[in-house]
Amino acid sequence: MMNYRKKVELFFEELLDTIYPIRQAKVDVEFGDVKNVRASFLDLLYNNVEKNQDACEDLLFKFLDFISNIKPDLNKDVDAIYNGDPAAKSHNEIIMAYPGFYAIAAYRVAHFLHNEGVPLIPRIITEIAHTHTGIDIHPGAKIGTHLCIDHGTGVVIGETTVIGNHVKIYQGVTLGALSVPERDSKGQRHPTIEDNVVIYAQAIILGGETVIGHNSVIGGNVWLTESVPPFSKVYYKNPQTNIQPTLDTILDGNH
Repeated sequence: MMNYRKKVELFFEELLDTIYPIRQAKVDVEFGDVKNVRASFLDLLYNNVEKNQDACEDLLFKFLDFISNIKPDLNKDVDAIYNGDPAAKSHNEIIMAYPGFYAIAAYRVAHFLHNEGVPLIPRIITEIAHTHTGIDIHPGAKIGTHLCIDHGTGVVIGETTVIGNHVKIYQGVTLGALSVPERDSKGQRHPTIEDNVVIYAQAIILGGETVIGHNSVIGGNVWLTESVPPFSKVYYKNPQTNIQPTLDTILDGNH
């Protein structure tokens, strides 16, 4: 008998195949038949071990409406990855082979279900993507359009993270929380990343009060727990082994 996690994984793969029939080498079909997705989704809802959804049919109609409109949003992410990665040879390559896109697609589906109060399924979807790609995005995060995750392995985006539009994130980036004294702490625990920000590999940005202003560039291996204004460039200058590097912030190109 198939376990529940495997059922969720097959549902998500089936959903991606429906949205992008090219994944099944169907080159003349714009959008697949939702019949199988519909049946799989209802099965997951009715058999959810943490069931608290009484109106499964109502949610199904909302979900079918959601997936009928999600492709343009996902295409914006494909465009962002294509424009941000010179190694990408086609949009189809991104859809079928890029871990960043797979993780973003999983997040966008999971985020919808998370906002509808569906238990467990959203988290399983993003953890399946985490397993396949090494990219960990909590379904509760709020992410705008045209997200590009390049390479991606080791990226962590926490539950209350807010990310604007046209943001590019490289491998190993953590958008995390500072230690909180209580498990059920309210409010935003993770940073806000405004529009048109680039965050290079292994940067760590922590804290709910930390805001990265729009059009900023955050260099590799930077550790940030405080906000920076728009148009900042933040990086470690002249790092030396076993010596704490100096953080140099450049605003509008001037020291």
